[in-house]
Amino acid sequence: MKQIIQVQDLRKSYGELKAVDGVSFSVGSGEVFGILGPNGAGKTTTVEILEGMREPDGGTAVVNGIDVHKDPRAIKKVIGIQLQSSAFFDRLNLAEILDVMASLYHREIDAMDLLREVELADRADALFKELSGGQKQRFSIASTLVNDPILLFLDEPTTGLDPQARRHMWALVQRFKSEGRTVLLTTHYMEEAEELCDRVAIMDRGKIVALDRPSALVDSLLSRGFEKERTETLANLEDVFLDLTGRGLRDD
Repeated sequence: MKQIIQVQDLRKSYGELKAVDGVSFSVGSGEVFGILGPNGAGKTTTVEILEGMREPDGGTAVVNGIDVHKDPRAIKKVIGIQLQSSAFFDRLNLAEILDVMASLYHREIDAMDLLREVELADRADALFKELSGGQKQRFSIASTLVNDPILLFLDEPTTGLDPQARRHMWALVQRFKSEGRTVLLTTHYMEEAEELCDRVAIMDRGKIVALDRPSALVDSLLSRGFEKERTETLANLEDVFLDLTGRGLRDD
């Protein structure tokens, strides 16, 4: 399997704080890779280095054969980054925003095709600020696709979404994987990581403390004698919610 991301002994400090402290991992082509950890664990700094937005103090980060530190501009051509709402133009409609973003890469796109992919074709003429929370998240995903990237960075893509919108976002990530794209995502939702990620790296205090398939990490914990205080049921409240209200998107 071709390695899309190769990180070796990556380091970044802010004064006395070691935000990233000797991190090493690799991500294969077509893999969904999750970086998990509590706030302040070093997830964001690691991702920003990979995106070419922050210089490391030491170590190497290579994306699709490109050294991020030596040629950060070249990285931008092969990655898609989920942008936050403040990054979008206030007075352009959704289709126009995508066209402008594509022009920055000197590419011609079918904006309606991208909007259809995230089920927003009917909102092509809307302003970003007019969208619901779920629609904004889906548009953010569409914006990552304007340069047809091989690697997508998704930062907590389902935060604040209702169960229907969250499941729809999961389906989008799974579709990207089926298309052969590589996805690196951060999330605080462990169920989401188990559902989507082929492997996860758990970070704490700037270091990777575990890295494996979610099921393997769970098996390892159980092999050490772990027992839950509360037995899991065959269904949970989210299953009840979806059964009663349906799985269709609610954008109103």
